[in-house]
Amino acid sequence: MKKHVSKILGLIVILVIANIISSHAFLRQDFTHDQRYSLSGYSQDLVNSIDKSVVIEVFLNGEMPSEYKRLQREIRYLLEEYSAYNSLIKFDFINPVDDNQNAMDVANQFYENGMSPKVLNQMKNGEMSEKIIFPWALANYDGQKFPISLLSKNTKTETENVINTSIQEIEYQISNALKILTRKKSKKIAIIKGQGELDDMYIADAFRSLKNYYYIAPFTLDSVQSNPQKTFEELSDFDLIVEAKPQKAFSEEKKYLIDQYIMQGGSAIWLTEHVTAEQDSLMKNQSLFALPKDLNLHDLFFEYGIRINPQLVKDLYCAPISLATGSGRDTEINQFPWLYAPLSQRNQPHIITKNLLPIKFDYANPIDTLKNDLKKEILLQSSPLSQIVGVPKEINLNLIQQKPNPEDFRNDRQNLAVLVEGEFKSAYKNRLKPFDLNNQKDDGVFTSQAFISDGDVIKNEVSKGEILELGFDRLSGNAYGNKQFLINLTNYMLGDKDLVSLRNKSIKTANFDQAKVKNSKIKWQIINIALAPFLMIVFGALMFFFKRKKYVKS
Repeated sequence: MKKHVSKILGLIVILVIANIISSHAFLRQDFTHDQRYSLSGYSQDLVNSIDKSVVIEVFLNGEMPSEYKRLQREIRYLLEEYSAYNSLIKFDFINPVDDNQNAMDVANQFYENGMSPKVLNQMKNGEMSEKIIFPWALANYDGQKFPISLLSKNTKTETENVINTSIQEIEYQISNALKILTRKKSKKIAIIKGQGELDDMYIADAFRSLKNYYYIAPFTLDSVQSNPQKTFEELSDFDLIVEAKPQKAFSEEKKYLIDQYIMQGGSAIWLTEHVTAEQDSLMKNQSLFALPKDLNLHDLFFEYGIRINPQLVKDLYCAPISLATGSGRDTEINQFPWLYAPLSQRNQPHIITKNLLPIKFDYANPIDTLKNDLKKEILLQSSPLSQIVGVPKEINLNLIQQKPNPEDFRNDRQNLAVLVEGEFKSAYKNRLKPFDLNNQKDDGVFTSQAFISDGDVIKNEVSKGEILELGFDRLSGNAYGNKQFLINLTNYMLGDKDLVSLRNKSIKTANFDQAKVKNSKIKWQIINIALAPFLMIVFGALMFFFKRKKYVKS
């Protein structure tokens, strides 16, 4: 009896100790081969740093097709992980359309708040019907709100691929929102002005997104003429400068100011074109003359290991141009391949460009990388079926009527965006300086620069005064990866590499082979319909045989 009591007491003690340990120790195990339900180290650190309540309202709820139900389940699983690591993070799935509300009224409210609903066409009982869903979530923290997109923007592919891509991006989207809401800004970006750059309305969408992470302000270099030291000190307050499609040549004073900014550790994104060729001129006049453009940056870039050639890249893998055909009521907008609009993707993805939609270029220039001690990463290239075109060159809309000869497109991949990192050498080393600066340097500290050979990569469309999302082509309805590319690039250069890495998360999903399903459909229907009755007949016959043999005497 005493032995039984001691065993029971020992078991109770073990259970109490285990309970105490489990209440203080946190352990979760993900047995999936791709760790799809595990948070990255970056997300865990971010979640553990949150000290105020976060409520995430998910609007992807209600009746919807099975593919979107799968996305909903994956979102729930991952939100449970966030909540498990920090109980201050709570979530709720809400159906924004209840029985007393009109779906279109709710959809308009979402659209006005920057969360575009999605309209699905469904076949039900032989009739086509429309269903509005809301693939968005809203994160609430300390009086602030931030929308979370839950659906990939690649609308031109099959639904299954869109869902799979969306599942891969869930952690990035949630952690990105938590970072924006809970982390204070510290880095500053200067938008360089004074060289005929793009107007503010054409770069508004890119910087509207970047201001969620960083302080952003315009900066003109004109005062370098009168007070170079003060201008340099003010520019040095910024961590990154962006030069968005300059049209005027840089003076030696401005170049030297930027050069010394780089030597002090400042970063730069150059979106420069070395050929004058504008799509607006083509659409207005049916043709344009592409001419070399001298920005007086050749020696600066050369010292940094980059040469942007005054040539154009044509590519068989290209974006369409939208043109009106017909007249009067018969007018239609049609798309034609436009060889001067390369769609760029890196052959071996860098973390900046992995899992992105193609990036659209217009009249891009090929970039050469020069040998020096700096590290160079090719971010974007044209396809292997590319052609280099010299200038001057007349470009006519009649090009759409000409069938391209593949033999002319043998120049292989051309570099269109390059990231250079390292300790740069001053382009003015052993040269006469335009002016003297305090603490001027010939050898710089570690920093990075990005060179993109088309200023229109950052240019958003404007329709009737409304700023459209960067990367969205209003006439074709195509979505491109320009915006996310620039966000990733800026995050990477300003130290948020772990956040960028979250977008590289790969999840393998087991999808049906639709061709096999279609080809074997009748076979499996026959098996499902006929197999069960056949097995029942066989089983009944066997039972009858054995019982008859057992109980009936011969």
